[in-house]
Amino acid sequence: MPVKPSILLLSAYDAASHRHWRNWITSTFAEYEWTTIALPDRHFYWRVRSNALTYVSEHRSVLEKHFDLIVMTSMVDLATLRGLMPALAQIPAVVYFHENQFAYPVNTDHPHKSNIINAQLNSVFTALVADRLLFNSCYNCQTFFEGSEALFRKMPDGVKPDILDPLKERSEVLAVPVIGKPPGRKDPTASTLQIVWNHRWEYDKQPEVFFACMYRLSEQGVPFRLHVLGQSFRSVPDCFADAKNRLARHIESWGYQTQADYHRILDHSDIVVSTALHDFQGLSMLEAIHRGCVPVAPDRVAYPEYIPANLLYDSSNEVESLTALLHELITVGLPSVPDVAKYTDAELKAPYKQMLQHAIEKSLSS
Repeated sequence: MPVKPSILLLSAYDAASHRHWRNWITSTFAEYEWTTIALPDRHFYWRVRSNALTYVSEHRSVLEKHFDLIVMTSMVDLATLRGLMPALAQIPAVVYFHENQFAYPVNTDHPHKSNIINAQLNSVFTALVADRLLFNSCYNCQTFFEGSEALFRKMPDGVKPDILDPLKERSEVLAVPVIGKPPGRKDPTASTLQIVWNHRWEYDKQPEVFFACMYRLSEQGVPFRLHVLGQSFRSVPDCFADAKNRLARHIESWGYQTQADYHRILDHSDIVVSTALHDFQGLSMLEAIHRGCVPVAPDRVAYPEYIPANLLYDSSNEVESLTALLHELITVGLPSVPDVAKYTDAELKAPYKQMLQHAIEKSLSS
């Protein structure tokens, strides 16, 4: 029986979207022998700077095994890891960028905000020593290279930006896939449309902008039902408690849901809204669109890559523009749901397979 090619998968900050991606890739391509080491998504700046030490000190015996390929997230400090474990330098490495720290909005109240430069440099060093770079959107790819060049210009001794040219040639955009077939959809039967906001309950998703629009629609007497979903953490912005009280008569669902309930809510909802300052792909938006929701989002970040211009609001005048667009959709009527088939696992399986097979063949022939 032929031996399966072996792949080491490293996820240095295993957040929800990272888990979604690694679970999909390891289960979809069972023709490879996968070994996964995922580190918990906590203490971000410590994790980004010290994950190579954690890998070596806690997982050396695994890292010393034979592998044909390494697949990792961009949080992994590959340059340091290869220095500490020289044998890993002989194995081709594919790095997946779920995000980049150049385009991530920094919370000015964060006590470790100065560590952002370390996180940025780590990703540059990892990219420089990798064999292949994958990005989940064109926006992510573009802002990584633009941010890297801007950082080089700030450095006291300077760095020539052409050091990045070989990286651009080794880069490719491969989205995180939306899994499953879309459910059967039918025209809304209820007289009141249902709106979903399904994002992390954190500052960078701008929940206060969304709630400000909901207050205005409510005061204008516009009918709507509301589902405020998503993951919350120990520190929740104050606007959520206020909104739960002020929008009580509109609320259908509130807070984190099981996957089955989450999908049921999306299947019966009409509009999904984002007010995010950043989204490198927008998996929650894509999943909602895939399940039949009409998207409304700001005209920035990755959204213009898959949301039509008539469903993007003016991000320079957010509350007014979003309120006006939602008012029109609710009172005049909904357009057709955008086609996001190219983001599904059915469509993405082939290019992922091609990428993995090419990397494995290159490893075995070297």
